[in-house]
Amino acid sequence: MESRSTPANPCRPAQLTRALLLRAPKVLLHEHLDGGLRPRTVLDLAAKSGYAELPHADEERLAEWFAAGAARGSLALYLEGFRHTIALLQTAEALERVAFEFVEDMRLDGVAYAEVRFAPHFHTQQGLGLDGVMAAVCRGLERGRVEFGVRVGLIVCAMRNMSSLLSYQMAELAVAWRSRGCVGFDLAGEEAGHPAKHHEDAFQFAKRANFSITIHAGESFGPESIWQALQYCGAHRIGHGTRLVEDMVVHKGEVVSLGPLAQYVLDHRVPIEICLSSNIHTGAAKSLAEHPFPHYFKKGFRVVLNTDNRLMSRTSLTDEYLLAHLHYGLSLLDLEKLAINGMKSAFAHYDERVELIFGAIKPGWAALRDELARS
Repeated sequence: MESRSTPANPCRPAQLTRALLLRAPKVLLHEHLDGGLRPRTVLDLAAKSGYAELPHADEERLAEWFAAGAARGSLALYLEGFRHTIALLQTAEALERVAFEFVEDMRLDGVAYAEVRFAPHFHTQQGLGLDGVMAAVCRGLERGRVEFGVRVGLIVCAMRNMSSLLSYQMAELAVAWRSRGCVGFDLAGEEAGHPAKHHEDAFQFAKRANFSITIHAGESFGPESIWQALQYCGAHRIGHGTRLVEDMVVHKGEVVSLGPLAQYVLDHRVPIEICLSSNIHTGAAKSLAEHPFPHYFKKGFRVVLNTDNRLMSRTSLTDEYLLAHLHYGLSLLDLEKLAINGMKSAFAHYDERVELIFGAIKPGWAALRDELARS
């Protein structure tokens, strides 16, 4: 089982440090391009474009402003900061830079494979066409892959609150760029009042094209949202999925029974893209103590840790792994399982997944175990 807790081992939880986890080969599947800019880049792009609406001109104060604005317990409030980052990502040069820096940041964070997602139609406000947007982002990702050695894939997002015709266009765009780095199609945005089934045609197109699908679901709406993502839209992965716990019976910290939806997700090994920090900030979970992640992990669901928006949640994948270790007692072997879960669930081709698991991820974590055993 990919995600079951492991028995006691020589890599005692108390021995794990952020510095050690930074060196561990990790896998990131859920990060938004426009939510992960470096504060310095935000300031540079604003200066270059003449954008005068940023609240601060100091890098640290700006970083604090984004993080404080996002951590208000509401998805709608969390998304307010994107007004600035999207406004700054309206040229090919800006998009390519941010995509390139994303790959560099992954390298610095010890990530062996990463997928990043965005909504291309948000970046056409100054005349750049959809293909121009895609070309710029793919150029940046490819340059980063070559320079930093991190494998990357791009996911195109449609938005729940926008028209189904636009979603269909985004699905066509994603499939058209599959040979140039686009690996999947997503549906993002506020769930309440915007059911996934309204965009079913777009996902039927993606399915007929044998394309990979992930959908934000069960973040701000209940299990029905996850059910629609799976059974109407054919999602291969679920983004966030915190509300799936509502289809379980949990007693004294243990899952004692599963409803039919939760059982389906478990049985069919549907990956759940967990974002601990972001889920607290958006109110998807009230606190780390009340987050359903440990229930999913102990029960054997295929869970993967992610960052969601590194700028808004002021986090990194190393930080998310450290949270899982400190708050839920996950050992080094447990955390390795999360990385392997991620690679098994990636939208990379099978041969590439196998190569990275056995050529990079397992050896990297084994080396850390040996290092701890000698200390």
